[in-house]
Parts: sequence; C-alpha cells; structure tokens
Amino acid sequence: MVSTGPETKNLENHLNNCFVRPCNPHIATMKEDVLYHFNLSTSTHNFPEMFGDVKFVCVGGTPSRMQTFIRNLAPDLGLSIPGADYPNICEGTDRYAMFKAGPVLSISHGMGIPSIAIMLHELIKLLYHARCSGVTIIRIGTSGGIGLEPGSVVITQQAVDACFKPEFELVVLGKPVVRSTDLDEQLVRELAQCSADLSQFPTVVGNTMCTLDFYEGQGRLDGALCSYTEKDKQEYLQAAYMAGIRNIEMESLVFAAMCRACGLRAAVVCVTLLDRLKGDQISSPHEVLDEYQQRPQQLVGHFIKKCLSSSSSSSSAGCL
Repeated sequence: MVSTGPETKNLENHLNNCFVRPCNPHIATMKEDVLYHFNLSTSTHNFPEMFGDVKFVCVGGTPSRMQTFIRNLAPDLGLSIPGADYPNICEGTDRYAMFKAGPVLSISHGMGIPSIAIMLHELIKLLYHARCSGVTIIRIGTSGGIGLEPGSVVITQQAVDACFKPEFELVVLGKPVVRSTDLDEQLVRELAQCSADLSQFPTVVGNTMCTLDFYEGQGRLDGALCSYTEKDKQEYLQAAYMAGIRNIEMESLVFAAMCRACGLRAAVVCVTLLDRLKGDQISSPHEVLDEYQQRPQQLVGHFIKKCLSSSSSSSSAGCL
C-alpha cells in the first residue's frame, strides 16, 4: 500500500501556503537542529538571512558539476560580479558541497539512493528553517539511455523501481513504508517547452528507472558478478522500454518520493551517456561527455531564467 496519512496532509498544507514543511512534527520542538552533513546549525547560522530568498534548488552528483552550474547560471541571471567566486557554503565537510547565486541554490548529492536521501533530509530542513516558500527543486545529472542516442536529455515523467513500479519502499522501525514517486506534471510540461525553446539537443519525456546498483542492478554484463546472459539483459531492457522507461540512474526514486511527501515541486532532468541496448560501457571521448553533461544544466538554467524574467513567473514557479 502507498503511504498516505500525514504525508498527504503535508502536501495539502504546502499547496495551501507554499512554505516548505518537513513531514516531521519533532523538528518544531528542537532547540537546535544540526545539519551535520552540511556543517550547518540553527544555533550558529542565520538560515533566513542566508537562504530565505531561495526559490530554485538544483542538485546533482558531483561538487565540480554543481559549482560549474552556478558559475554559468549567475551571469545569465545578471547576478555575477567580475572576479567573484562562489565559495562552498558547506566548507568543512567533504560529504556535500553547496553554492548559491541569488535565489538559486546548487548542491551536490553524491551517488545512489542513500547519499541523496541524507542530503534531501537536511536540505528540506534547511529550507524550512529559512522559511522558504514556493521552492522548485530539480535533479540534473547523467544516465544510461534505453533506445535513445547518447546525448539525449530525458525529462522524467515518473520515477520507477527496477520492477517498473512507481513506488519507493523504505524499512522504518522494521516495517516497510511505501511512498509514491509521482512528479509534478505541470513542471514536466514547462521544462519540455523550455527544451523546445532552445532546440539545441534531442529531448524526450519518459519514465526513469532508478536502481540500487550500477552493474547487476542495471543488467550490465561487465561487473565483477554476473549470473545472466546477453539475451536475458536484452529482454529486460526491452521490457523496460515497453513500460515507457527511457533512461536508468540511481537517485530519482527517493528524490521523487521525498519531495512529494514534503510538498516540494520537483523534476528530474538527465542526459544519456550511452544507449544500453547497444552496450554497457561508456566509451565516448571525455570532451564529448563534458558537453553532454552541460545539456541538463543548459535546459534547467533556461527554465530558471525564464521563470525569473517572466511577468507570469509567480504562476509558473509556485508562490514566488
């Protein structure tokens, strides 16, 4: 059964007032909240002053990628100052990195469900303590495509697990909790329109499969362990394609589930580095992969700029 109850109520509350609210009543009673993996604390940092203007949060795997994103975006938003740098707000910890330019926060999340889940817990609490409202959060990253040419960008319509189910299951106190992984349909449409505006690279809307592993979990034949054949792999990937899945990565499931549970408007935009129907190893030259990785950043950057510059931005980005 998909969990409802307090999480559904939390989503309804968010839609009513647009403030970020964790789905945890205990947080409001805490005298101090230490965001350990960010190296931030409510007792030593002024969250409303530091983050109260945040309207867009972009998250991705590596610190370098997220710093590059904010450096490239700032001039487009008219926020850059000649010679200015964008220091890591989380300096002092090597778990995550965080950069900010105006209303845009850019954060690394590492690799896999456990890493991004920890980051999201602390990010959502940060936005709550900062009293942020109308926040849109987007994951930008890389993936393996299914039936797509390398360099294609996939805007996720629905995140699904390795059995093609739109659910994220977590064991809490020894009991399974299942959460919905639906993403914001309107945001998907807005991002698709932004891609059409750019017309710079192929973009599709499709389902994204999230796995717990890069090798066996994604049906690769080149890992240290493998108990299946090429035929088995092809049958599985073809079945995924028929289920509307167009790419595979390792974070979207918990990202979608946690954002939905806490009422955050969220999307996933990933570029494909290869077509898994044609092979398992990424063989494109480094400079080609670098260009591919910039494509989700370009699309999301255009979306943010469009939202902030449009006279109708308040309706397109929630309660701006």
